[in-house]
Amino acid sequence: MKKIKNNSNNNRKKIKKNTKYDEIEQDVVSIKSSKKDFRIRENSTKSKKEIKREKKKIRRDEKRKKVRAFFLKLFLITLIIITIIGICFYKKTQLNGGGARGALITAFGLSVEKVESLDTINILLLGVSEDIESKLTDTIILCSYNPKKQSASMISIPRDTFIGKSESTAKGSDKINSLYSKSPEKLLTTVSRVTGIDVNYYAVVKTQALIEIVNIIGGVNFEVPIDMDYDDPTQDLHIHLKKGMQKINGEEAEQLLRFRHNNDGTSYPASYGDNDYGRMKTQRDFITQAAKQTIIFKNIFKAKNIIDTIFENIETNLELNHLLPYLPTAIDFNIDSIVSNQLPGISKKCNDLWFFVYDEKETKKLVKELELISES
Repeated sequence: MKKIKNNSNNNRKKIKKNTKYDEIEQDVVSIKSSKKDFRIRENSTKSKKEIKREKKKIRRDEKRKKVRAFFLKLFLITLIIITIIGICFYKKTQLNGGGARGALITAFGLSVEKVESLDTINILLLGVSEDIESKLTDTIILCSYNPKKQSASMISIPRDTFIGKSESTAKGSDKINSLYSKSPEKLLTTVSRVTGIDVNYYAVVKTQALIEIVNIIGGVNFEVPIDMDYDDPTQDLHIHLKKGMQKINGEEAEQLLRFRHNNDGTSYPASYGDNDYGRMKTQRDFITQAAKQTIIFKNIFKAKNIIDTIFENIETNLELNHLLPYLPTAIDFNIDSIVSNQLPGISKKCNDLWFFVYDEKETKKLVKELELISES
């Protein structure tokens, strides 16, 4: 009996002990479950934030896709339009003769008939003194271009050319260089009368334009004919150049084109042309070389700067629409074929003043040889 009782007590102890173990296990499970619930709630909170971010990202991506799609469509439409225009331009260019000439005719909205019917254009190129108040024309060059025959010429007109009525009563105002200060139109009328050529346009190029253009194209390679050494403090003019081939920059170009004689009175040799005559020849030769070196390939991308500089420093009655039709024909022009001349005549003292008296007969002969009479 006692043994049975002891066994019963032991069993009760075991049951109690097991019950405690069960309670502990349940507490552990409860704690684990709470931690798990906490992690679940924590993960649930993070997921909502991430979902929100993902939704924003999706909306941004969709917006970007729409923008890309829009610009892609726009690009394709533009490409199609450009292609159509390009094809039409090409066909029109071919109809206008093809090549650079045909492209320019098409680009400027011209017709082959209009370009081929162009007459000779004559422009009076003038260089006006900017350092004196009277505005005398130091440089007068009649430039002509015949698009049909692809010929061009430059005729220098001496600034002291006599344009008065009588040599016996000649005075300073009878020199052709005094007319510009009265009006450019009077100068045009007089040059037309002297040469027999219909001259309707003039262009006054300021010294600053010359300097800037020469500098823009990187200088001009030019054969300076003689040593030049001259100083005139009153005009702030100082000319110091050595004879021979050299690259002339803008400031040196001004010196070169204004030179007439040295400080000691010596000038160009008679065979070249003394004083003013030599200066005019140098001016024509330099303009020709500058033109040749301006149209070389490396200066193509400087064309806008050159044109802007010219129009900022030029006075002219020549409208762009007058000049544009000549550009398609000028593209094929050979600058080496430019003929350079001086108005025929002699230096003569009239009423104690030195003038250049032009030879009317020889002038007509020169104009005829150069075929400068307008065909209109």
